[in-house]
This record gives sequence, structure tokens and C-alpha cells, in this order.
Amino acid sequence: MTKLATTGLCAALAGAMLLTSCATYTGQTSDPNDPNRTRTGALIGAGIGAVAGLLSGGDAVERRQRALVGAGIGGLAGAGIGAYQDRQEAALRRELAGSGVDVVRQGDNIVLNMPGNITFAFDSANLQPQFYPVLDNVAGTLNQYNQTVIEVAGHTDSVGTDAYNQALSQRRANAVAGYLGSRGVMQQRMIVVGAGETRPIASNDTEAGRAQNRRVEITIVPVQS
Repeated sequence: MTKLATTGLCAALAGAMLLTSCATYTGQTSDPNDPNRTRTGALIGAGIGAVAGLLSGGDAVERRQRALVGAGIGGLAGAGIGAYQDRQEAALRRELAGSGVDVVRQGDNIVLNMPGNITFAFDSANLQPQFYPVLDNVAGTLNQYNQTVIEVAGHTDSVGTDAYNQALSQRRANAVAGYLGSRGVMQQRMIVVGAGETRPIASNDTEAGRAQNRRVEITIVPVQS
């Protein structure tokens, strides 16, 4: 089995684990006497911590990697992958310090967690102008480290219908990806997806938890040779 195929299989297995945890979460209620509440919260944390944040799956990333290699973007190999991402992570942490964006390293992937309160107004898919400089810094680093596939994923809380939240999350992901594209990031590198309310990272029973769930995540995956 090739390294890329192995990567795709691992991502698929991780995705299955996360879907299982999220399916359990859907049944959670606000009743403090509900015996499932504590167990459900633990499963959310366990599921999120166990995976690499990709929604599009290993196959989609692998196809994009092959396309980029075919277009002349060189793939990374061996220890060079980790070193490359180390440098990119350091650059992102430097550029995004104090911005409200969390930079999380997950293996060879880098995840940028952009909370909804700093990216969009409530119930809107229009980027807030004060967030433009932050995305400018992200785009600059992505352009410098161009041997990566970029997944842009939108997420919402559970307020509203499933269909509405799915559409809103997709529009928000499209807005972020569109802005990055306008700053020179190759569209061919980006995979844009909306998860709606299906991937919570906190309880939707409180405003603080719902605020955490309203977010856009950018997952940066190295192109492997």
C-alpha cells in the first residue's frame, strides 16, 4: 500500500470515529437529569481529539495532492514533511498572535480555528472587515508554503433547522475560501465544505458552547510525493 493510500485509509477511519461521536451528540437534551448528558459530552471531546479535523476525507485530499503534483507543485517526502510544517506552523503562530485564531498542530496537519464572533456577524456569511488583515496574513503564509492542500470547513451551532445551518456553513466556508483566493491562494489547492451543526466541539446547551461551535476551520495538509 502506498503512503498516500495509507493516509487516505487513516483519514477515513478517523472520520468514521468522529461521525460516531457526533451521532451520539445529536440526541443530547438540555434536561439536567438526562443520564446521557455527561456521557455525550465525553464522547464529543474524545471524538474531536482523536481525529485530524478533515471533513472531505482522505480520498478527496489524495486526489487534490495528485493534481497539484501534476500541475508542478512538488510533493514532500519523509522527514521533510514534518520540517516543512514546523516552519509553516511557526510562521502562522507568529502572524496570528493576538488575532483570536487558534493554531493547532495535529500530526503533519495544521488546523486554524476561526471563531464565528470574529469572522462573521450573527446569521451572516459576510466577512467582517476587521478580519480582513487576519486573512491577509493567512493567505501570505499559505502562498509562501504552497506545497499543501487546504480544506476550508464551515460549522454552526444547533439553533435553526439542519438544512439552514448546512447552507449557512457552506456560505461561510465559501466566503473565507473566496477571500483567500482573491489574495492569491490557488483555488486548485482548496477544498471547501460545510458541516452545518454536525461537528460540535462543545455543548450546544449553553451560549458559550454554541459560540465555540460557530466557526470556520482551515486544515492545512502537506502534499506528499
